[in-house]
Amino acid sequence: MQDNDSVIVINAGSSSIKFSMYSGAALELTMRGKIENLYSGVAHFVAQDARDGVVGEHHWRDAPLDHEGGMRFLIDFAQSHLDGHRVIAVGHRIVHGGVAHSGPQRLDAALVDELEKLVPLAPLHLPHNLAPVRSVMALAPHVPQIGCFDTAFHVGQPVEAQEFALPSNITELGVRRYGFHGLSYEYIASVLPRAEPGLAHARVVAAHLGNGASMCAMDAGRSVASTMGFTAVDGLPMGTRCGALDPGVVLYLMQELGMDVAAVQKLMYQQSGLLGVSGISSDMRTLEQSDDPRARKAIDLMVYRIGRELGSLAAALGGLDALVFSGGIGENSVALRAAVCRDAAWLGVQLDAQANAANPRGIARISKADSKVAVWVVPANEELMIARHALDVVEGT
Repeated sequence: MQDNDSVIVINAGSSSIKFSMYSGAALELTMRGKIENLYSGVAHFVAQDARDGVVGEHHWRDAPLDHEGGMRFLIDFAQSHLDGHRVIAVGHRIVHGGVAHSGPQRLDAALVDELEKLVPLAPLHLPHNLAPVRSVMALAPHVPQIGCFDTAFHVGQPVEAQEFALPSNITELGVRRYGFHGLSYEYIASVLPRAEPGLAHARVVAAHLGNGASMCAMDAGRSVASTMGFTAVDGLPMGTRCGALDPGVVLYLMQELGMDVAAVQKLMYQQSGLLGVSGISSDMRTLEQSDDPRARKAIDLMVYRIGRELGSLAAALGGLDALVFSGGIGENSVALRAAVCRDAAWLGVQLDAQANAANPRGIARISKADSKVAVWVVPANEELMIARHALDVVEGT
């Protein structure tokens, strides 16, 4: 890879497209940006250089913008702002890879058609992940595209960690635990041993806490168990998602309350979690600043559920050597980290209150020197992980 070669990473959600550009053999971040408010309201684009200086901004006020229009704009913008850089690959975050995709793959029309069949497994995520892939195929067909699957990191989990107690004919249809946020956990597994070499072969539980939230047990950098299962609604309470739910509740909602599938899906994905419990907001920052007791109730529920899952994942590992916080909430909420660590004292966690209160911006240890379990903050960087995978694929490594 030459110094002027670049990899562009696309992370598309239901109403936004985020992009990053990494350049040179070291994959240095050279530009990043996003388009928000797709399909509704005034769509807004902003791009920044490596020093956070704004290099482009645009609003769409006349009509709603869709993914195709957003990608067309991004490709035009990139071509006029490459400043001598040559795009050698575009990497995409793809939420679901099913059972067949255990690593990054070069995307072509046939593979995208195959992935479309997995949409029922991730209906709120996968269509938006695939839309930009088709756009780039149409607008820049000469550029290699690499798909990086959020489920791939968990493929090697033990069989008993992946299967539900269902008849085998249903399991064989792909009804099993997949786990998500794999790119985030893979990044943590790659950088944590550099920060503390003794953790290379350790038993680690990582908590990716954001609007989507999950936890993963890793043994020597490999996924052993995770809180998300068949879909990305399982496990922890999230911003608007309910997390683990007794299947009987779904039957009750449909049989006794007359809710149809669409209504139940909307309830579980968009109206529950921190928003549903508090009735105020899905944003942890808003809840922490609120005096409303419902806000406290939502936070307390999340802390409690993190503690329960931590105990379960530590059991799956047969012990615990380190706890890692990542994601928007994990990286920024001093109070939540303190509460989780307080409840985890039984595992040997001793938080350094001063280090935690300093709210470090980079990779940092926030536990006491003699804590049996090391506690770390590792900022999420799924985009860099995608860039690494894309480069490896195009270079044939």
